Amino acid sequence: MMRTQVHSFGNRQTSAKVEAGTRLDAFAPLFDPTTFRHIEDLGLGSGWRCWEVGAGGTSVISWLAKKVGPTGKVLATGPDISWMAPVARPPVEVHLHDVGADDPPGENFDLVHARLALVHVQDRQWALRSMVRALRPGGRLLVEDADPALQPLACPDEYGPDQQLANRLRQGFRTLLTRRGIDLAYGRSLPRLLREAGLRGVRAEAYFPVVSPACAALETATIRQVREELVSSRLATGEDIDRHLANVASGSLDLATAPMISAWGRKL
Repeated sequence: MMRTQVHSFGNRQTSAKVEAGTRLDAFAPLFDPTTFRHIEDLGLGSGWRCWEVGAGGTSVISWLAKKVGPTGKVLATGPDISWMAPVARPPVEVHLHDVGADDPPGENFDLVHARLALVHVQDRQWALRSMVRALRPGGRLLVEDADPALQPLACPDEYGPDQQLANRLRQGFRTLLTRRGIDLAYGRSLPRLLREAGLRGVRAEAYFPVVSPACAALETATIRQVREELVSSRLATGEDIDRHLANVASGSLDLATAPMISAWGRKL
């Protein structure tokens, strides 16, 4: 069966390739420590079979490969796998796969993990049920996704015109996301959705960095990636964007990200 996937400012848009790559690179220092902590708490060890869904970078794949060792398996999937070549060696396998449209690429996984992936999928219920189906009895699912509506500001400390501009551009970005079908409050729904999918022992936690060099790198790449759409939609002017990018480069802004909600549970 096939379903239409909703893309945000896609990694397959040629004109935005560099910015998309920079955004993915920024996710590692921002979110890897939280992701790794949660996965380790789930008991990850040698010999585990793991499915990394909609992989958005190589850092999690490489870390999982080291943890499961030569007797384990890490299956990394996504709608674009061209950038996964550097990690495509045992115990890592790389498959082209759309979690919002395709059947699971395997079964009896000890761990299934998706980070910042499902919010871009139109049929999220299908995707979650597919991920649960892929688990062995007792297997763990960890889903991590953003909730921009929970904390919508680029600069939570809005004390001057530069911070106001940053927040106005963040609002414009959120408007573009909404127009593309992104659920800005999806992250907070994950605990309920995991319970509805039949998982037990569901827990969740929110995390967002307030100031970090990676926040600035992510902001710069994001604004550059959506610049034309912001201007053509009359959500910002080119002058606004140039001024904001200069402010980011100067280091004068305390930039935050949207919260990432991590939710996990166990299959009976």
